Amino acid sequence: MKIILAPDSFKGTFSSMEVINYLKQGINRYFDDVTLVEVPIADGGEGTVDAILHAKSGQRVHCKVKDPLGRIITASYGIIENTAIIEMAAASGITLISEEEKNPSFTSTYGTGQMMRNALDKGVSKIVLGIGGSATNDGGIGMGMALGVRFFDEKGNLVIGGGSSLIRIHHIDLAEMDPRLINVPIEVICDVNNPLTGPLGATYTYGPQKGATPLLLEELELGMEHYRKIIMKDFDLDLNTVPGAGAAGGLGGGLVAFFKATLKPGIDTILDIVGFEDLLENGDMVITGEGKLDGQSIYGKVPVGVAQRCLGKDILVLAFVGAIGENAEKVYDYNIHGIFSTVSEVTTFEEIVKNKKEIMTRSIDRFMRLLQSGMVLEKNIRGDKK
Repeated sequence: MKIILAPDSFKGTFSSMEVINYLKQGINRYFDDVTLVEVPIADGGEGTVDAILHAKSGQRVHCKVKDPLGRIITASYGIIENTAIIEMAAASGITLISEEEKNPSFTSTYGTGQMMRNALDKGVSKIVLGIGGSATNDGGIGMGMALGVRFFDEKGNLVIGGGSSLIRIHHIDLAEMDPRLINVPIEVICDVNNPLTGPLGATYTYGPQKGATPLLLEELELGMEHYRKIIMKDFDLDLNTVPGAGAAGGLGGGLVAFFKATLKPGIDTILDIVGFEDLLENGDMVITGEGKLDGQSIYGKVPVGVAQRCLGKDILVLAFVGAIGENAEKVYDYNIHGIFSTVSEVTTFEEIVKNKKEIMTRSIDRFMRLLQSGMVLEKNIRGDKK
């Protein structure tokens, strides 16, 4: 029997690789003659580089960059077959700053641009950039600055800074942009469709979690709308017509406007990179999962993305998840055949984190016993009783 283990991380508790290790231990304890294929999966956010480097042989590269507040840190990314795999969160992520430091007026994506420039220095021919988990709302101007894009105010002075600087931009100049970007395509892993501005745009949708007060949200939105109009003037491009332009505080839009980047769904991009179709060959079962599976999981989340790749291949797809949320049954229409949750009683997330190892160990045991019972039942139905 061949089983492919392809879960996402359980946010706040276990990485995708840790989930795989628990599943491996359970399978090896209850089943014989099983071939296991390990495919840790991420959707473009935190853990993407780790997941891809595990699935494909590649190189991890470390470089000095600026964090969202301009402090020097060491970040890393991966290079696989001359393609750079970068997480913007490694340089510009919200986990790099404290709760007190959150302020999208000042946070910048400059470090993300530095990582991209470092990858260009390594001679990569393509950049795949995951833009989940940002601390920023600067429209990508920091990233652009690191790569030679210049922003000028009405008096011809250079504009620098974070989200509060957008309102001062009068002209965007690409004359000194890193010329290597002309021949290096950028593929952006993006799982949201938010426009740049408006009620569903970058500022109002994601600004509060990045530290913006109601008053600051209004100021940032004015700046972002001004920035959108400058891009329309200079590039003849309305970023409110580009789904995903509002991702990562407008970084998605900046990448499209400056470098003609392509925005793609995260899970499909990752599965293509790891060669998931080939790994499914002669497979009997796929176990996928995520921290919480609910009705929203049908919109580009890992379990459904994995399940869709198994369509027509006569492979059983099971979702092993941290918790089951509202309308989770929707995933049954997307080729997931069963759902199993680690949480078996009413509790709090704090208690789950505190007792996560014990909860996972017990749930793996229950899950394996259930699988074993199903296989016994199948044998009995077929008349293979001993």
